[in-house]
Amino acid sequence: MTPPLTLPRVGLGGGPLGNYLHPISDAQAQAVIDTAWAAGVRYFDTAPFYGFGLAERRLGEALRDRPRPEYLLSTKVGRLVRPGSNGSPGAGIFAVPDDRHVEWDFTRDGVLRSVSDSLERLGLDRIDILLIHDPDHHWPQALDEAYPALADLRAQGVVRAIGVGMNQSRMLVDFVKRADPDLLLAANQCTLLRRSAFEELLPLCQERAIPVVAASLLHRGELAVPPADASEEVRRIAAACQEHEVPITAAALQFPFQHPAVHSILVGAHEPAQITANLAALRHPVPDDLWKCLADQPRPGPL
Repeated sequence: MTPPLTLPRVGLGGGPLGNYLHPISDAQAQAVIDTAWAAGVRYFDTAPFYGFGLAERRLGEALRDRPRPEYLLSTKVGRLVRPGSNGSPGAGIFAVPDDRHVEWDFTRDGVLRSVSDSLERLGLDRIDILLIHDPDHHWPQALDEAYPALADLRAQGVVRAIGVGMNQSRMLVDFVKRADPDLLLAANQCTLLRRSAFEELLPLCQERAIPVVAASLLHRGELAVPPADASEEVRRIAAACQEHEVPITAAALQFPFQHPAVHSILVGAHEPAQITANLAALRHPVPDDLWKCLADQPRPGPL
């Protein structure tokens, strides 16, 4: 019997390893992963979409000689990496050559092909967590075809846990009500700037004992180093943090844990120093008065 899966408090998000927003070298990607490992990180998340296979390849190479039982590896299905250009290199997000592209595929065959391709790129023997990735415009097929395929892989012991990763709460709520996920990945929904998950998703997951992983907490760095032209909302958050002598990054990374349904967060890094800084921010004390101050501030969205 497969032992139950326990999520570490923090994991390494794989987007930057796929040249998210700007390129990094293979050596720098290796250094990021090595630094995370040395600091005790044992949860690594990636996806075929991240650099169109590049992040999976880099992560696999960096972990290949690590003791496999000591870490959790998560990847995703829903996009297949194909050779050749489709006219949009990197989909405008990843700085990668225009020699491959991704195609949506939430069919059962697509899921099985995606898992096989991911294992080949990773060069590892198994995946611990498998997530349906961004099924926003493919919901019926994701629910009727992709999810049963993931459930079969879980039943066969090929993967330990399954779920969905998305940038919206409404569809994740529907998924919880209509399927049997082991966990959810909620990006851009449990942050100081966007709190939609707090309204219904997180209470529902707490009720059903479904752990949530929160991601995209720094909003492309806006909540790490607020720009000079930061929005009024960011300026209010930064002022509150300064008043309470708390780095804004510490507040941003610790905020999701204000709800007990959030068990883990993912934080990406383009360079090793970001790993060190983010882990230090997670350890920085945050007084209850700051959380109350941030909760009491007027907001466009629900808490």
